[in-house]
Amino acid sequence: MELMVLLNALVTRLLFVLHSLIGVWRVTAVKKEPKYWLLALLNLLLCLETGLTLKFKQGRGYKWFSPAIFLYLICIVPSLWLLEIHHGTQYCGNEPGAVQVNVSNQDFNQSRDSSHGSEGTDHHIIQTAKVFVNQLSTICETVWTLALHQTFLLLLVVGRWLLPIGVEITRDQLSQLLLMFVGTAADILEFASETLDIEDVRKNYALINAILAVWTWSMLQFPLDLAVQHIGCKPNTSARRIPSLLLCRYSAELWNIGVSLFIQDGPFFIVRSILMGHFRIFNQMLVFFTAKNILVVTLQLYRLAVITLDFRATVLQKSRKGEVCCCPCEPYEARAHATGHQENEMKEFVAFPPKEESQAPPEDH
Repeated sequence: MELMVLLNALVTRLLFVLHSLIGVWRVTAVKKEPKYWLLALLNLLLCLETGLTLKFKQGRGYKWFSPAIFLYLICIVPSLWLLEIHHGTQYCGNEPGAVQVNVSNQDFNQSRDSSHGSEGTDHHIIQTAKVFVNQLSTICETVWTLALHQTFLLLLVVGRWLLPIGVEITRDQLSQLLLMFVGTAADILEFASETLDIEDVRKNYALINAILAVWTWSMLQFPLDLAVQHIGCKPNTSARRIPSLLLCRYSAELWNIGVSLFIQDGPFFIVRSILMGHFRIFNQMLVFFTAKNILVVTLQLYRLAVITLDFRATVLQKSRKGEVCCCPCEPYEARAHATGHQENEMKEFVAFPPKEESQAPPEDH
């Protein structure tokens, strides 16, 4: 097992666990009930996955799916749900960060002065850490929740980058996947913050749950790597099985279209349309992002139509020429299958030459 692979696998999962514990700590501080520390037990699943991955995969990832990312979602999403449902009533000033920094510096100076005549440097570090934690607890809930959302999405991208890749995915595909994740994370963060910050939405408990459910559903695309990988196809796939051949040839493109229509832009458009049509909630940003979702859905449907027409034209052209329509994701195997019958016939012809016709015996003269 390579040292860097082991280090990246452990460090990434450690970051996931620490961020999840911060979310559980914040929920416990907001709810003021120690029983919410039981949410930290969800990290045991991530620890179990770490051990199994190190043992059976030598720290590397799996094909098409990342169990570490999925278990990280299971660990952190319940904490964010509780924070959003609670949505504290603390007042946040215009510049809360500057106020907190001034207070923290004053407390740090006091702790430093009090530690000169006591137990030395170790006591000073402990006191400084306590003051820092206490000051973090005084930050208003809206700032904490937004910060957890932001760091959560950033850590998903950075963590996917740091996680060792498997043999099935190349670094070029990983770079494409990370760029897609950055744009996806920005859209998801905008959807959650823009809709949940509306005052009329905060008064409707059922509407908050519906928005959080759609937000959770959109997060399920992060553990999957199908957006940059072809699923592969059997060499004997022929033009008679058009859906299988279409899925084989355009698997990555079809997955991107499906994610946009059914996991991200489609559900986001439905939620925003309900807010405007049923609940009569209008603002400039809501209208703009609704129009953006409509445009993206329309372009994805247009892309699907272009792919279908192009595939149909290719199949018809090859069928007229009498060629075998093979999947481009496995060109060697497909070509081998397409020429397999001809090679077999040639071998049979060489091994068993045709019998010559018996000639009549010459006449006796």
